[in-house]
Amino acid sequence: MNILILGSGGREHSLAWAVMQNPKCDKLIVAPGNAGIAAIATCASVDVMNGPAVVGFCEENAIDFVIIGPEAPLAAGVADELRDAGFSVFGPSAAAAALEASKAFTKEICDACNAPTAAYGHFTDAQAARAYVTQQGAPIVIKADGLAAGKGVIIAMTDAEAMDAIDTMFDGTFGDAGAEVVIEEFMEGEEASFFVLCDGADVLPIGTAQDHKRVGDGDTGPNTGGMGAYSPAPVLTDQIAERALNEIIRPTMAEMARRGMPYQGVLYAGLMIKNGLPRLVEYNVRFGDPECQVLMMRLGAQAFDLMHAAAEGRLSDMQVNWADDHAITVVLAADGYPGPYTKGSIIKGLDGIPEDSKNMVFHAGTAMQNGSIVASGGRVLNVTARGDTLADAHERAYAMIDQINWPQGFCRRDIGWRALHGHAAE
Repeated sequence: MNILILGSGGREHSLAWAVMQNPKCDKLIVAPGNAGIAAIATCASVDVMNGPAVVGFCEENAIDFVIIGPEAPLAAGVADELRDAGFSVFGPSAAAAALEASKAFTKEICDACNAPTAAYGHFTDAQAARAYVTQQGAPIVIKADGLAAGKGVIIAMTDAEAMDAIDTMFDGTFGDAGAEVVIEEFMEGEEASFFVLCDGADVLPIGTAQDHKRVGDGDTGPNTGGMGAYSPAPVLTDQIAERALNEIIRPTMAEMARRGMPYQGVLYAGLMIKNGLPRLVEYNVRFGDPECQVLMMRLGAQAFDLMHAAAEGRLSDMQVNWADDHAITVVLAADGYPGPYTKGSIIKGLDGIPEDSKNMVFHAGTAMQNGSIVASGGRVLNVTARGDTLADAHERAYAMIDQINWPQGFCRRDIGWRALHGHAAE
């Protein structure tokens, strides 16, 4: 089969790596890709937000199957245009992608199907939002309603912080994403990510992970797009996962189908877990980044078969064959991230790192310049390892990091600390 993956980050590199393991893959093209992806697949210059351009590219290159990595083209309806043109696609319709593109829509769906989530208010003007905060009190969570590249959520620990956050949203800091605001109760507990595949009717769990959002060791400093992740997440026990499926995810899928917008693709549920009870924090309509990297490392070649079955409505025939293993990924980011950072610094030492089923460096923000790999983004590399235990995977990942020569980069040294040291939240 000829396969096209849309996207350019570490998530897409890990998807490409897993797809390439599968003998059904004859040719793999990634658009636009990055320097790491170019080493294993063909990269192509295509505007992933332009549906007709993507359709035309698929026709010219006899593409059999398209995997859409990021959320923006999904929300823009690229999957719809591909399906209308007769292509098999992994990723939800624009209507179904509203589960990520609009937090207010997700709350409405949760209300309709009684899925447990945070109490909330939905606002289109700052004055009403401020009045709600005054009434509820801090701590409280302020969210831009639309897509804000993972940065449109502010956890306000004081009323003053909440008022500042509301002003920031309505002042246009997050563009159209902040034109409407959802304000939620602050939920206590431990957060984890639950990934399921959906084909419009059936749901198949494919793994759990835990992300590390804050930039500094010990979960300190500002929020980022994610500084590392590990899988599985011990807090998401089989019992809690089953409860999340029955009380949150399956009711959501049934409500989406009832509304004539059946969901097909991967659904990533961010869950807050306290006293064994899961509540929904938010949905994302694509693989998490960097959670995808640890999931792909553990799934390997079967990831393609599972995604293809979801696209074709065959999930009821599938099962996930899990090895009893662990994976961890550590993000190497450019100095200054998540604030201003410099592009173009040279990264050395990658050639000597073994790349196999237990050790991989997935590229997130890299480019090839005059024969050298250079940093071209904030999150630059995802150093990823598998092991029989999480401690083994942790040791492998940091051993690889210590071989990379990139003075202009940094990473957290404590990825996986909750599970490794038993510091689960009460």
